[in-house]
Amino acid sequence: MFGTQSTRDISFEFQSQIPNWRPSIYTRRANITVKFQDLYGFTVEGNVDDVNVLNEVREKVRQQGRVWWALEANKGANWYLQPQISSISEGIALKSSLKLSALTNTITLKRLIRKGIPPVLRPKVWFSLSGAAKKRSTVPESYYNDLTKAVEGKVTAATRQIDHDLPRTFPGHPWLDTPEGHATLRRVLVGYSFRDSDVGYCQGLNYVAALLLLVMKTEEDAFWMLAVLLENVLVSDCYTNNLSGCHVEQRVFKDLLAKKCPRIAAHLEALEFDVSLVATEWFLCLFSKSLPSETALRVWDVLFNEGAKVLFHVALAIFKMKEEELLLAHQVGDVINILQKTTHHLFDPEELLTVRKISH
Repeated sequence: MFGTQSTRDISFEFQSQIPNWRPSIYTRRANITVKFQDLYGFTVEGNVDDVNVLNEVREKVRQQGRVWWALEANKGANWYLQPQISSISEGIALKSSLKLSALTNTITLKRLIRKGIPPVLRPKVWFSLSGAAKKRSTVPESYYNDLTKAVEGKVTAATRQIDHDLPRTFPGHPWLDTPEGHATLRRVLVGYSFRDSDVGYCQGLNYVAALLLLVMKTEEDAFWMLAVLLENVLVSDCYTNNLSGCHVEQRVFKDLLAKKCPRIAAHLEALEFDVSLVATEWFLCLFSKSLPSETALRVWDVLFNEGAKVLFHVALAIFKMKEEELLLAHQVGDVINILQKTTHHLFDPEELLTVRKISH
């Protein structure tokens, strides 16, 4: 099922070949559990309604792809890779330099990305917009190969933890859970642990790097996407030994929940439920372990273009959509079960990524 041109060039044949799953008349019952494979090779369990939602989402993705191709025909090939405007003040300054088109492209691109990047374009768009391409351009072309060769065979606390976590990273996946998948993921994680000794390796990064490998075309591109995430996109010190950045995220989210959902916050406090019980994994794994992969990657589309704020908005949306059910919970375990069930069956990204929920 998985073809690899080389160890460092990863391709996934199934991405364009999986047909829509159409239930027979004998299985049109919501209480029947079925298993199916998503676009990135993960086996997903759900009911017939879940499958129908996923098929509808995929049709929307195909329609969105046609919008991207039409814009490419109108604006020129790779128009979305042109320099973007990062702030209003920058946009005003550029107007005087006849760069109004760049501002227009930025607004158009933001709207497009919130509706989803076509999977075939995702590697190229992510690599440019996130800053990974620029980061790679500042070092010699052989940087990654030289790094992996230099650290080969070295043993540290980080490499030992990585080796321990490899078989626990998306077990059962048809490529990740193979000797080749483990070796590729190991090179990326070990390489980065030597690039940034302050971070080294933190549990959670294995899931993030694994999903990056499934999306990006090459192992090296996945490495640079991991680097730009940790060094530029996310809150500082999220993955250092004391997880200080992650603790900051928890406090920010707790305050945001109290402000936006005061009834939920008060009820959870009465139950002595700490949001870190669920939000720690959400933020450290960037929802890769909790949301279906196709939904998680829609969150990442926005993350790489607009920054880490989307993580807070998505977390808040999960609580908001189950507000009434959460208010009826009487135990901490009930809250956790509600949230886990909700995230595992969120096959429609639009439930999370509406403009209202992710804009200031």
